[in-house]
Amino acid sequence: MLDQAEKLRKIAKENNKNNGLTRVITVTSGKGGVGKTNLSVNLAISYAKMGKRVVVFDADLGLSNVNVALGLIPGPKYNLYHVLKGQKNILDVATDAPGGIKIISGAIGIVELSNLSEEQRKNFVEGIGKLSEIAEIIIIDTGAGLSANVLSFILAADEVVLITTPEPTAIADAYGMMKAIYKEDDEKNVKLVINRVDSIMEGKKIVDHFTNIVGQFLNMKVESLGYILEDAIVGKAIRQRRPFALNYPNSKATNCVHHIRNKLENVSEEPKGITNFIKSFFRYSVNL
Repeated sequence: MLDQAEKLRKIAKENNKNNGLTRVITVTSGKGGVGKTNLSVNLAISYAKMGKRVVVFDADLGLSNVNVALGLIPGPKYNLYHVLKGQKNILDVATDAPGGIKIISGAIGIVELSNLSEEQRKNFVEGIGKLSEIAEIIIIDTGAGLSANVLSFILAADEVVLITTPEPTAIADAYGMMKAIYKEDDEKNVKLVINRVDSIMEGKKIVDHFTNIVGQFLNMKVESLGYILEDAIVGKAIRQRRPFALNYPNSKATNCVHHIRNKLENVSEEPKGITNFIKSFFRYSVNL
């Protein structure tokens, strides 16, 4: 009988839809503090347990904290800035992290992406395309809110995961994010995750309400990926600076993330690859 790890690898092999192209998933939120980075990191680890090669790209300009969530303090010595300056290859700045994943710190570098010359952009696109050598999936952890950079990452991605909590302000900000996306691409398919729900019933009620409003006023489709139940181990893992999927693999929160991963696999869209993603990012960053 196959053990759990072998089963996961078998599922990953059977469900491989990449066709050799790296899949880009952007995780975003309307406001900070709703669990965006935690979802990005733990989702990446969940995919790694399936046998996927995953890179988490930290695209939060002001508060880069993917490395903190993974216990990598201080953060990586090199980041995207060094790639832009031609000092490092993109593969040089991909840092090994717990859980069998890699991370890339964007930090200062991303600010300069929209200001590159045409030749610099061409070289950068070619360089970052090398990520396909080490990653089947890239998970982009954006900053919170509605900046042009955040929207560029959202619009360019193969798939968008929007996370919120049941608090009215968080829901309102998530709707504000949907309005901003609608203004640029009214056909963008957004997947929704409700974090810190007390019960599945509460989560379902919030999803139904949110999707109804978005459908009625924006005529946009929102697909539910599920919920993350309120779980004390999440806060404990944050204080330990370790992803809960590693320290507490049998917890409610970890099982919820596995469920979200499985649902995301079932509704995944055809990937366009990292090179096309970067080209799209540049196009949107100039126009927004």
